[in-house]
Amino acid sequence: MSRPGPRNALTDVAGVLVGHHHELDSAATLGAGRATGCTVVLAPAGATAAVDVRGGGPGTRETDLLDPSHSVQHADAVLLTGGSAYGLAAADGVMRWLEEHGRGIPMDSAGHVVPIVPGAVIFDLPVGDWSVRPTADHGFLAAAAARADVRRGSVGAGVGARAGVLKGGIGTASTVLDSGPAAGVTVAALVVANPVGSVFDPATGLPWGLGGVDVGGYGLRVPDAAELAAANALGSKGTVLNTTIGVVATDAPLSKAACRRVAVAGHDGLARAIRPVHSPLDGDTLFALSTGTREVPPPSTPVPAAFPADLPVLAAVCEVAADVVSRAVVDAVLTATTVAGIPTYRDLFPSAFDV
Repeated sequence: MSRPGPRNALTDVAGVLVGHHHELDSAATLGAGRATGCTVVLAPAGATAAVDVRGGGPGTRETDLLDPSHSVQHADAVLLTGGSAYGLAAADGVMRWLEEHGRGIPMDSAGHVVPIVPGAVIFDLPVGDWSVRPTADHGFLAAAAARADVRRGSVGAGVGARAGVLKGGIGTASTVLDSGPAAGVTVAALVVANPVGSVFDPATGLPWGLGGVDVGGYGLRVPDAAELAAANALGSKGTVLNTTIGVVATDAPLSKAACRRVAVAGHDGLARAIRPVHSPLDGDTLFALSTGTREVPPPSTPVPAAFPADLPVLAAVCEVAADVVSRAVVDAVLTATTVAGIPTYRDLFPSAFDV
């Protein structure tokens, strides 16, 4: 059994904060104006980190460092950004903010540190002016804006995001486990939804990620047939350059290798909410963070010596990781607002909200 956390957001994992910074002109169009941004997930000190990259065309930073066989175990922040590969420059600003606050790997007695900031990008360059993309200053301001109250929709890295024919954006969701080996553990996700694939069922008009259950509390109903026909007639996004990126976090105490399995499981949530996903030119990337702040009781049944001691907890976390990622995609789509003339889900399916 499980339930959404108090915010139904990534920050329900205690100590995790989210900040956005973006540039957006009200008159932005495809190819003109300013419409891009970045989002920073600040991790508490000592958070274990890992990553799983499934897209064939990723734009990433410091992902090799997160391999379980490599030495560094922790990350100080994760950057999710627009601007394609250009947007990785925003990580410099995140590092600057962290350094100013003494966050990072201690290097000497003088207090010098090296912050660890892995990151990933979405391709949003055609939305707004191609030459406008996140800079180091954007990253610094996003880190400085990090807080527990998470803004959703067309903000931060989600400003220029598109979800198939719809406006994409930032979405988030959380689950608190009520029973089992991980009772009391929180698992949450934040996603930047920018897929070329469809996020709604062409037969019903409902988001794929709902799975037939309105867990997000949106109260949707099957939209009118005329709206569905019009939406299906829009065709495809028109570009194969896309990407959905995000972070799955938990307060369960997990090793770096276990975090990797959580990131792997999170991709199942993308597959539930987006069709198709993980294409050859996608950059689909999910990071996983474990704060380790939730104590869990020893397993009621001893774990065989051949398996990791945290296996029962890991299995429980992985089981819901896909669910929160799927719900976060739905949240991104349903909270997005129109940018550059890209229609939102509510624009195309207003009757779905007539309940």
